[in-house]
Amino acid sequence: MRDRYRRWAWMGVLVVGLALYFLVLRTLVHTQNPNLVPALILLGASVVPAAFLTFAQGRTGQWQVPASVLMVTAFFGGVIGVVVAGTLEYDALRDLGTLPMILVALIEESAKLIVPILLLTTVVVRHARRLPSDGLIIGIASGMGFAALETMGYAFTALLSSGGNVGSVEETLFVRGLTAPAGHTAWTGLTVGALWMFLSAPTIKRFLTFLATFAGAVVLHTTWDSFGNVLTYAVLAVLSLGWLAILLRRYRTFQPLLAAPAPATS
Repeated sequence: MRDRYRRWAWMGVLVVGLALYFLVLRTLVHTQNPNLVPALILLGASVVPAAFLTFAQGRTGQWQVPASVLMVTAFFGGVIGVVVAGTLEYDALRDLGTLPMILVALIEESAKLIVPILLLTTVVVRHARRLPSDGLIIGIASGMGFAALETMGYAFTALLSSGGNVGSVEETLFVRGLTAPAGHTAWTGLTVGALWMFLSAPTIKRFLTFLATFAGAVVLHTTWDSFGNVLTYAVLAVLSLGWLAILLRRYRTFQPLLAAPAPATS
């Protein structure tokens, strides 16, 4: 019963989150009170990514990462990732005069790893248990925080550029919220999962796998930003989520290497 609850907890997060979103939207339209706009943007940007995070964790077969760790990762991973990426992108644009999409992808995919690396390194040092599924979930949490903050920024920009048109905000939240699981959340989850796999038992092969995974995330990100059409988004979503699903299934059966027992002493 408990495992079933964990597997389907994402439905509760999604239903409750959407109910709150539409409640705020209805009240905003009815009262025309602009004070409700921040609540609308916050809910619209975070409900689907949060539901996806709950969905992924419920299918790792482990459910070992505490909710407090995921909340800290999502908050600090999102804030630090957005600040670092925004600063580096601004500096690169100022120095180069242009900002290639591959450079944007490289900067953002690197910035989202800062907090997960700090957390994962701490866990590796302090705990013997090293499951790549934990890394994947922590990566998804960091990507979720980044995606939510970025979506909030786009929604706020849409509000200003449209002269306060709530419809423009709704459209932005719908498109970006719906595609968030296949974007930042999946890409960071893939990369951090591969990093944790390497840290669980360092080998050259696993290190190369991590580098290849990171490169794959950068390529997917670059393609996503370069071709803004529905067909491209659909293909990339299938690739990103399919890749993530394969690793989720693989990590469910992963067994960490146990240290050899110390020899008996007389």
